[in-house]
Amino acid sequence: MLTPPRARLFSPLQWSFILAAFLVAGILVPLLHALLPHGSPLWPDSYAVTLLGKFICYAMVAVAMDLIWGYTGILSLGQTLFFALGGYAFGMYLMRGIGREGQYQSHLPDFMVFLDWKEFPLHWVGTDHFLWAAFLVVAVPGLLALVFGYFAFRSRIKGVYFSIITQAMTFAFMLLFFRNETGFGGNNGFTDFKTLLGFRITDPATKAVILAVAASALLAVLVFARYLVASKFGRVLQAIRDSESRLRFCGYDTLGYKLGIWTLAAVISGVAGALYVPVVGIINPSEMSPASSIEVAIWTAVGGRGTLLGPIMGAFLVNGAKSFFTVAFPEYWLFFLGLLFVLVTMFLPQGIYGILAGRWRSKGPAAAGVSTGGAGSVPVPAPGSGASAGAGKEGSKAGVGAVGVAVDPGLAAEGGR
Repeated sequence: MLTPPRARLFSPLQWSFILAAFLVAGILVPLLHALLPHGSPLWPDSYAVTLLGKFICYAMVAVAMDLIWGYTGILSLGQTLFFALGGYAFGMYLMRGIGREGQYQSHLPDFMVFLDWKEFPLHWVGTDHFLWAAFLVVAVPGLLALVFGYFAFRSRIKGVYFSIITQAMTFAFMLLFFRNETGFGGNNGFTDFKTLLGFRITDPATKAVILAVAASALLAVLVFARYLVASKFGRVLQAIRDSESRLRFCGYDTLGYKLGIWTLAAVISGVAGALYVPVVGIINPSEMSPASSIEVAIWTAVGGRGTLLGPIMGAFLVNGAKSFFTVAFPEYWLFFLGLLFVLVTMFLPQGIYGILAGRWRSKGPAAAGVSTGGAGSVPVPAPGSGASAGAGKEGSKAGVGAVGVAVDPGLAAEGGR
């Protein structure tokens, strides 16, 4: 029997790129911001640190999107819902940290005092404890995704119908959070944070630590996601993307796999939202708008689906362009975004990372570490067999010889589809 080759997490060149980016974003920039005096030529100002931190948080959401769309074929247009829920869960802890430093000098947040509330609502209980807030960051998006995904996948809703349902769910939650009586700040959301774990949140050292934590979280999510997609679980996900009906015929319970990766992507997005709040200093219902979720899909498509590194590049590129165009040409930003998506869809189906990796591979298999059998496939192991299905006669005995998933050649371009 043929055993699928155990893929490395990343190639040496990819590791060099990843570690260099982490050293800059997660170590160098935070140190310069915390240690150098204001006005120094090498001092990154607060705006640059905030912008970099925001892009890092968005990149985490893009990686989560790639797991469910690029590798599993599930297009979600509601990923920012989980992002915002994680942000609100941690934002409640930060709002409790304001204490009596608010405008009304009350133990309640200013918006509750303005609305003549006398005490915290039930869902705010315990949010003054960091560990409980951290638990909510993971539990709330994860539980919502688990319940929603179970009924959606059990009903075998897929394709454009699943995308529309996720978009409708996001829009419904956005309207809910806009209402003042829900206790989430209404239109303004949460802002004007003062402290985090007892440290002043506007202090350069605190901002530097938050940026370093965000960069570390992105690195951890990227490595874990790569390990996941290179495992048997990841090969099954890619088989679901390529032919779910054939995989079910081979005896796999695709519901469990889809539900697992869908819930995991929601948790990753929630953690990204929790990091986003102290970085940017605000969270409001606009973060969960359907338009924002569509932008996440654009980041992933522009960077390259099914590559993990590509969506990170797409998140930085598109949001960098957004920051420029909304200042220089605000009335043309949406036209640029639409044009970018159309051009990438028509001329760069593998995204920017796919093009770069293709040029890299063209230098030769030896130089890029590319297997000459890059166009081949690795069959998915039979459920519970403990062995991998081979080709031909052995594959037929396992019952899965006809089902294969594309192997990313040399880990340079991971077969984005």
